[in-house]
Amino acid sequence: MNRRMLIGLLLSVGCLYIATTDYVYANESDSPQPLEEFLPTIGYKTVEAALKEFEQYNKTELKLPLKVPPISFTHRFGRFNQMNGHTNLEIVMMNDQLPQNHFKIDIRPVQDKMPFEKYVTDVFLLKNGREAAYIENPRIGFHLLVFERDNWQYVFSIDSDVADQVPVDVLLDLANSINDPKSN
Repeated sequence: MNRRMLIGLLLSVGCLYIATTDYVYANESDSPQPLEEFLPTIGYKTVEAALKEFEQYNKTELKLPLKVPPISFTHRFGRFNQMNGHTNLEIVMMNDQLPQNHFKIDIRPVQDKMPFEKYVTDVFLLKNGREAAYIENPRIGFHLLVFERDNWQYVFSIDSDVADQVPVDVLLDLANSINDPKSN
């Protein structure tokens, strides 16, 4: 009799578990939201619109690189961030078919610069005589080139998975293309 009670109890608990479990079903048509729909929901807009907003707020013209990395991008977006009196401009370039093709430019006033000193892998000299710090840190998943120009800190970030296609010399070329008429 104890055996029957145990089996009955187990069956009751099993049925109760099945009856109260919620199931989630995926549709075959479920797919990630397209970047052009998702990114605007978190503040991204066209690069031109974000740049204009940033320049108006800071009351100055900002110089951007004339070149981009030599990998394919399907989307370019910008976002002006303002928090607690600090501002920055983010420009992201992505490929929705090749997620590793991801490049980002972050620009902020020098007085609000991000400290990267302890992560520096190498230091290079730009054409304007300023130093650029290169950071190769596998924990962050990106290789960075950090430099200052015209009272702005620029941070170029390239996904580590494509760093072999966009090595430091290419990032330096991008940095040197800022306001360099020979880079057209």
